[in-house]
Amino acid sequence: MTDQTSANPKNANALWGGRFEAGPSAIMEEINASIGFDKRLYAQDIQGSKAHCAMLVKQNIIPAEDGEKIIEGLERILQEIESGKFTFSSALEDIHMNVESRLRELIGPAAGRLHTGRSRNDQVATDFKLWVRDVALNDLEAGLSGLQEALIGQAEKNIDTVMPGFTHLQAAQPVTFGHHMLAYVEMFGRDRSRVADCKVRMNENPLGSAALAGTPYPIDRHLTAATLGFDRPAANSLDAVSDRDFALEYLNTASITAMHLSRLAEEMVIWCSAQFKFIGMSDKFSTGSSIMPQKRNPDAAELIRSKIGRIVGCYNSLMLSMKGLPLAYSKDMQEDKEPVFFAHDHLGLCVAAMTGMVADMKVFADNMRKAAGAGYTTATDLADWLVSELGMPFRDAHHVVGATVKLAETKGCDLDQLPLEDLQKIEPKITDAVFKVLTVDASVAARKSFGGTSPERVREAVASAKERFLK
Repeated sequence: MTDQTSANPKNANALWGGRFEAGPSAIMEEINASIGFDKRLYAQDIQGSKAHCAMLVKQNIIPAEDGEKIIEGLERILQEIESGKFTFSSALEDIHMNVESRLRELIGPAAGRLHTGRSRNDQVATDFKLWVRDVALNDLEAGLSGLQEALIGQAEKNIDTVMPGFTHLQAAQPVTFGHHMLAYVEMFGRDRSRVADCKVRMNENPLGSAALAGTPYPIDRHLTAATLGFDRPAANSLDAVSDRDFALEYLNTASITAMHLSRLAEEMVIWCSAQFKFIGMSDKFSTGSSIMPQKRNPDAAELIRSKIGRIVGCYNSLMLSMKGLPLAYSKDMQEDKEPVFFAHDHLGLCVAAMTGMVADMKVFADNMRKAAGAGYTTATDLADWLVSELGMPFRDAHHVVGATVKLAETKGCDLDQLPLEDLQKIEPKITDAVFKVLTVDASVAARKSFGGTSPERVREAVASAKERFLK
């Protein structure tokens, strides 16, 4: 009796070929398929295939007429996918085989020549690297540039807006709100530099490494590298197909960026509370309460604050998937794309939402100024005056100011409200000239060191930030 599975070619797996007589079980097909998520790589897959095909023709590895058919077929498939007419099949596992199967339907046996000199291993590494470089990193760069523009805009409008600067979330010294906004400009500037670093380090072409050992065909990997915008071909075929450092570096950059977003979101949540009321958020980025009609909840900021956990989770997920893999390719690496896609989608949403909130928020300058003088924030200015005017060693001045603050607390007043005679009981050499440095405006104006909070320096820093980040 004939085995129906063996006799019927429809039951055999066309991808695995003659090695396997029976097709996969439904469970195996389900766990093995990645088309549900890697179809996002369709443009990069076709881009890489066209470059590979052109190289094969130039190297006389496949006939020119077959190359023309392949290119025409690939362009038609691209149109079908982008128009929504393409049908993806989980039975064909992934984007590569979905495209190749459709290509065979369109042009016949010539489609089989496309895979000459390559493997799915180098193909997927190339597709994924192109996507991370040209989509994920470019999107993050553009988003961060827009966010910096919004922050610089707020800084420029608030060069003279005085607010309390904090350490340990305790009032420390007066700063300007413009200076505070520029701190985040610097953070996101470093994130953009990490994006640029990722692009430089990752820009090596895996294509042509084949399964793991290279290929006997006379391919030109430098040509495909140049065609695809890579600086050079990857130097080692084993490393090329097993490397996912580029994805890890993107996720690391995404995690640090998400952390910076979370810090700013946390401050905005605090600032818009009734107890602070430093800023106000419009209805665009707030929600109400189902029971308390007076509430305006900063939900957008809170959600941005929470995304860091999931994005770092994506980084950890891929790191743990890769940590024990021997060279070269293992099926574990199919799990590399979903965390990257997730991080890209959610980080992009967070950056866009934060850009909108920063540009849209209303600054309550009077409330900031009032809070800037609370908590004896000009105490350091008193110490600096004792050093510069009386020649007192800073540690001695620190002791004098501590006693002064204690006295002000006892009297329930600010430092500039203490009578001169009370100050002179602590340090007889103090004169009434000291009162010129005990205002919040004098405090911020005095911080003229490079990178300091004085309006003069902030105005320069705004101009510098525009030059460095917005051109």
